[in-house]
Amino acid sequence: MQPVPLRLKKDQERRLLAGHCWVYSNEVDTAATPLKDLTPGQPVEVVSQRGRWLGHGYANPHSLICARVVSRRRGQPLSSALLVARIRAALDLRERLYQQPFYRLVHGEGDALPGLIVDRYEDLLAVQLTTAGMERERGEVIAALEQVLRPGRIVLRNDTAVREQEGLEQGVEWALGDDPGEVELTEGSLRFAVSPGSGQKTGWFYDQAENRRALQRFGPARRVLDVCCWLGAWGLQAAAQGAEAVTFVDSSGTALEQVGRNAERNGLDAAIDALQGDAFDALRALRDDGAEFDLVVLDPPAFIKRRKDEKEGTRAYQRLNQLGLQVLAPGGLLVTSSCSFHMGRDAFLHTVQRAARRTERDLQLLYTGAQGPDHPIHPAIAETGYLKTLFLRALPLA
Repeated sequence: MQPVPLRLKKDQERRLLAGHCWVYSNEVDTAATPLKDLTPGQPVEVVSQRGRWLGHGYANPHSLICARVVSRRRGQPLSSALLVARIRAALDLRERLYQQPFYRLVHGEGDALPGLIVDRYEDLLAVQLTTAGMERERGEVIAALEQVLRPGRIVLRNDTAVREQEGLEQGVEWALGDDPGEVELTEGSLRFAVSPGSGQKTGWFYDQAENRRALQRFGPARRVLDVCCWLGAWGLQAAAQGAEAVTFVDSSGTALEQVGRNAERNGLDAAIDALQGDAFDALRALRDDGAEFDLVVLDPPAFIKRRKDEKEGTRAYQRLNQLGLQVLAPGGLLVTSSCSFHMGRDAFLHTVQRAARRTERDLQLLYTGAQGPDHPIHPAIAETGYLKTLFLRALPLA
């Protein structure tokens, strides 16, 4: 399909010239280029009101982000050659960073491939096509991945809610090979079984790997609580460092069963306990029972998915951290995370501080973590930096 011009309103090109790649529907001169005439995923050439060429992209008239720029070189539109080149560049970075093939291979805008997420589990690739433009290029994306990596299996994890916002169907499809069920990955010295075809997201949260590694800096904790534990990555790392007892909390019984199997796989099953239920309810029950831990890890899903959720989500983060602090021993370590882009680092730290005042604690911020380098942040696209992880020592009020 040949690209069509997408003309912007006056002065709406500034953000794009600074390096951002999103075009919002209210920035388009719809008299000059009616959005209703475009089809989802259609190639476009973005131009300023004065006719300045800004880049190749693709459009979706049904989305608030109505276009994404994929190339700023006139002779390089979105094509199989461009996909291969960008995937090769992404692979080159990861192979310099990681000794083993377990990482996020492509991180959307951070790797100049908006709408494409690829997680690697050795010779299995879990792919998310999150935009109509990338969905249109599905065949070329798969071919490019096969050309660059020669994988044995490719699963399309297109069951993410963001596809609904793009007007796309949701589902899971094996584009290459069949579903092996579980595969094994390594993180540090530990081995974990994951299910890329059926787990949350693509089966594993690679973005926290660097922060889990940082846990070693603070020495072993005797009693550990891992809340929203999923497959037990945080708690099992703590157990491997010498924790005597680790309690895992998750709403999914299936996830907790997998925690047990992962513990057995690493010879750590003697140290673990599991508690199924809502994180807030479980923390209240532990508090009421007088439980106390030397390390509390809070790694919940995003409470603020949209700007309008900010007020309610901020309250949820404060409540969760307040409950976590109530079961943390004096001098203990609180590791708390937010993956909500709409809550910045300073706002998150302020929210945790409010929780601390409610529990009559003083906090010392010891370390601040973000997503790992396999989730690169584009300096001009703040939305690519979303993860905040705080390591805080909690003391009685001075």
